[in-house]
Amino acid sequence: MRAVRRFTVRASLPESLSGLGDLATNLRWTWHPPTRDLFASMDAELFNRVRDPLRMLTALPPARLDELAVDDAFLAHAREAVADLDRYLAEPRWYQKQEDTDLPPAVAYFSMEFGVTEALPNYSGGLGVLAGDHLKAASDLGVPMVGVGLLYRAGYFRQALSLDGWQVEHYPVIDPNAFPLELLTDGGEPVLVEVAMPAGRTLYAQIWKARVGRIPLLLLDTDTEANDEDLRAVTDRLYGGDADHRIRQEILSGIGGFRAVRRYCELTGHPQPKVFHTNEGHAGFLGLERAREIIQADGLAFDEALPAVRAGTVFTTHTPVSAGIDRFPVDLVQRYFTDGRLVPDVDPRRVLALGAEDNPGLFNMAHMGLRLAQRANGVSALHGRVSRRMFSRLWPGFDFDEVPVSSVTNGVHGPTWVARELSALLGRNHEELGLDGAQGKPLRDGVSDEQLWALRRELREKLVAEVRRRVRAAWMQRGASALELGWTDTVFDPDVLTVGFARRVPTYKRLTLMLRDPERLRALLLDERRPIQLVVAGKSHPADEGGKQLIQQIVRFVDDPEVRRRIVFLPDYDMSMARYLYRGCDVWLNTPVRQLEACGTSGMKSALNGGLNLSIRDGWWDECYDGSNGWAIPTADGVTDPLRRDELEAAALYDLLGHQIAPLFYDRDAGGVPGGWLSMVWHTLETLGPRVQASRMVREYVESGYLPASRMVAEATGDAYRGALSLADYRTKLDVSWPRVRIFDTELLVEDAAPMVTGTEVTIRARIDLAGLEPSEVDVQAVVGKVGDGDELSDPVTVPMSGDGIGAFAARLKLPHPGSIGYTVRVLPKHRLLATPAELARVVHA
Repeated sequence: MRAVRRFTVRASLPESLSGLGDLATNLRWTWHPPTRDLFASMDAELFNRVRDPLRMLTALPPARLDELAVDDAFLAHAREAVADLDRYLAEPRWYQKQEDTDLPPAVAYFSMEFGVTEALPNYSGGLGVLAGDHLKAASDLGVPMVGVGLLYRAGYFRQALSLDGWQVEHYPVIDPNAFPLELLTDGGEPVLVEVAMPAGRTLYAQIWKARVGRIPLLLLDTDTEANDEDLRAVTDRLYGGDADHRIRQEILSGIGGFRAVRRYCELTGHPQPKVFHTNEGHAGFLGLERAREIIQADGLAFDEALPAVRAGTVFTTHTPVSAGIDRFPVDLVQRYFTDGRLVPDVDPRRVLALGAEDNPGLFNMAHMGLRLAQRANGVSALHGRVSRRMFSRLWPGFDFDEVPVSSVTNGVHGPTWVARELSALLGRNHEELGLDGAQGKPLRDGVSDEQLWALRRELREKLVAEVRRRVRAAWMQRGASALELGWTDTVFDPDVLTVGFARRVPTYKRLTLMLRDPERLRALLLDERRPIQLVVAGKSHPADEGGKQLIQQIVRFVDDPEVRRRIVFLPDYDMSMARYLYRGCDVWLNTPVRQLEACGTSGMKSALNGGLNLSIRDGWWDECYDGSNGWAIPTADGVTDPLRRDELEAAALYDLLGHQIAPLFYDRDAGGVPGGWLSMVWHTLETLGPRVQASRMVREYVESGYLPASRMVAEATGDAYRGALSLADYRTKLDVSWPRVRIFDTELLVEDAAPMVTGTEVTIRARIDLAGLEPSEVDVQAVVGKVGDGDELSDPVTVPMSGDGIGAFAARLKLPHPGSIGYTVRVLPKHRLLATPAELARVVHA
């Protein structure tokens, strides 16, 4: 018989154990070892199997709970853990100790996925895990944040392999009651967020709350009886369905998510957010809802509300290629917005204009995100440069470096990812692991190379045991008999150099670059003196046939009996598997096509555990590689044939593995310790450790994003929106005057015929017609720089020009460079509510 419906009943705890419920449902346990120790002490074998305190409380026999309820030692331990959590939730932390009164009272952080723990499978890969680490670091720093996303009833897919190595997906349906979630209610009834749908229908979503330390994470769920059957499925799967399904999810995430935050804060007394951070463009529609709120509450027009919306919005793009941006057919967007019910009082034509791009038939979510945010950033220094070039068409007339997209390099949450054994060896507690400037003794104090090497072998040995277990389970799932799987007991060797490669499998990440020359790879794996073993894992999007073919190629190579003890593919890559890989691998391999990976944080997690990176210089590695913390795979710059490029870069990869990495790993002293290798490991721990922390990342967001945004919101909204109204009036004036602004003539003067050498003082003059604009309303600049054959300026130096009130402007400056020099004059808008001169995408050149 099959059940017609599934539901979960939570354990009824004796009164003396009631505090365990709070410990189990606050996800701080995922990065707090003492809390995990408490639950492990209840039943070590069960805890090691389920790795989830809430599931453990449900699985423990009532008799065991009764025993623990009168166990004085356990109860004392439990009281101590509860008191520690209460202290963590209430005490002032870094954010509360800042003296700047302009810090926002709260920040809302929107993401399509959150990878906090495998116990809450609401993520697919790096974007979600990054979002989870962002919340954890914000909690540790005391940043008053509210996370906002969707709850997917089937999550992301679970991955298996068919007998011929093809990826097979299945979607286990989850019951939210079985997870560390609580339903938001008002008077005992679920709170429902309403979002208008076409044809007069309404989409309803209930709100589940997860507690991530100090941070509430709100997840919207449409699987409620209030919805029609098709609308119940809006939150069925992460990144599933067609364009109509995706736009419903993104409308719910942005518009519904904003309404959920407002309702949550009203009910709980949590401070209302002043700043809104969108992690990618999926939730970009929230800007429209914020404008609607201002229009209806304060009587402003859309153009008057827009400066206030933009002032408080931070937009992070993770997409280094245009093809990776969400785009919807314009007629589909019109279908949702034209009747005016979704965001009343916002003209649908204004909505379409926000997402406009070169293709008039498409609505671009990233363009909308940029137009609705005053601050935008990429997620590494290189990605910031790539993004400025990619989005430069939105700011015509400006150099790439002037496009207002900055960068905040991603980071990872140390307490979540660092092996506990390593933190103990280095004398760091779980909190110090999350700090980007941890105080205390130097890492090497009292720790010898022999101790570090012994620990690295211990972690590698744990990885080998997990690899053997998973390889055997995968073959059983593919239909093999236990009788033919004895060979899995000898897969991998804890004394062999171990290389890891695990990530999502889009084609640009080049999962199969390592297979470019199978015989060279085979030789490296089977080398008798210096063998290498390689563990590979990753999921391809269900609709990505190309990615699935790459997985199949790897699996077919791995299935060869000659090499399968040295190379494995582990299906169903998730956070649980990842911890073994990051901690146990000696080398972390990354082979994307350069400039196509925005950041790539997996290598950061390996580095925190003493792993050395072997990577194309893309994403974070481009700025963090220093020649002594790993290896940079040379790139075939200038080679346009992708097959030839892959061939050259694969050859460079084989050379590094065979001629540099393996020899260094196996070069041992009399005690069997590889001193040269450990020198690089120590250097990595000491120099990369602080740089790759999520705490550093969140502090950067606070200082360069949230704080200036909060100040700008105050400027825009204070005194009955005086600043926003001023900027709206200014933009109206620009619409009339700007097309008529003219620079008539310019000249460069050298006093007393002085020689033109570096440092010579010159005067640049220009006559300009401001077409009715006041000199205080514009920024007139002289720009001097090196000039090449195309007359393009490089290494420019910009100097403000002052006017005489009747159209004459001048500036004095010293010649900054030798060689061929050029200059120009330009006029830019100027208003106190503009974050950068390029913000309005207006410039007049001489």
